[in-house]
Amino acid sequence: MKNILLTGGSGFIGRNIQESFLASRYQIDAPSSRELDVADEESVRQYFDTHRPDVVIHAAVKPTHRDAKDFNNLFYTNTRMFFNLERYVGSGYGRMLVIGSGAIYDNRHYRAKMREEEWTGHIPTDEHGFCKYVCAKTIERATDIYDLRVFGIFGKYENYAIRFISNAICKTLFDLPITIKQDRMFDYLDVDDLMPVLQWFVEATPRHQAYNVTPDHAISLLELARMVREIAGKPDLPIRVAREGMGLEYSGDNHRLRTENTNWSLTPIRESIERLYRWYATVKEGLNKEVLLTDK
Repeated sequence: MKNILLTGGSGFIGRNIQESFLASRYQIDAPSSRELDVADEESVRQYFDTHRPDVVIHAAVKPTHRDAKDFNNLFYTNTRMFFNLERYVGSGYGRMLVIGSGAIYDNRHYRAKMREEEWTGHIPTDEHGFCKYVCAKTIERATDIYDLRVFGIFGKYENYAIRFISNAICKTLFDLPITIKQDRMFDYLDVDDLMPVLQWFVEATPRHQAYNVTPDHAISLLELARMVREIAGKPDLPIRVAREGMGLEYSGDNHRLRTENTNWSLTPIRESIERLYRWYATVKEGLNKEVLLTDK
């Protein structure tokens, strides 16, 4: 059984990893930030002095989203975490899987189905995208580090105050209007569909260093809102779109991953949303309605 160090184990993706089939297939160590401060060089050194994982899944990140509590030192902290881990590839462990982002493609120049090689065309101006860009410069020259570029991803434990699908579901539970700033086409991946991809990267020999981990087809936010409303059985619930027209599409070409990982199957998005709706319905009593009353 392979040993895996999971950073960011208390986050949205990390929690889902620990509840997935991967937890029975591998020995997963997900230390808290008190046990392992990935941004601290000495803390990381001490960890690898006493642990020898086979693989690191790097899902830790200092949040850059609009609901984040602290925007200080975002670039420094996130690049520091990456390089503190990167320096031990080969000596402390064998392979690193980085949960990356479509932000690397620079949001000023998004187009439908961005291809992996297009990341070098422009340097992102936002701090989050620039961080991904800088780390990718090292990853592209590595042999045992892989950049798994996720665009939209949804599921249990995400921040329902701001993440669109969960936000829409929770609003329907409280009979609140679903709100959209502007309609866009989005690549939305069920977080459960990420798990077999992680398994493949742990066990296979990928031919490239970067892969878009995206569904086959993008879907519009307005279509998703209507789907959520239908699943909720509330066809008259208002859907409010603040700005007319379509915004930039946020999607990636998954041909590279599909070509190599031919057995990867995706859950139909309606099925995913129905399952997530049922989960939120069971935890409704613990939801904070107040955070749904203001759009951030």
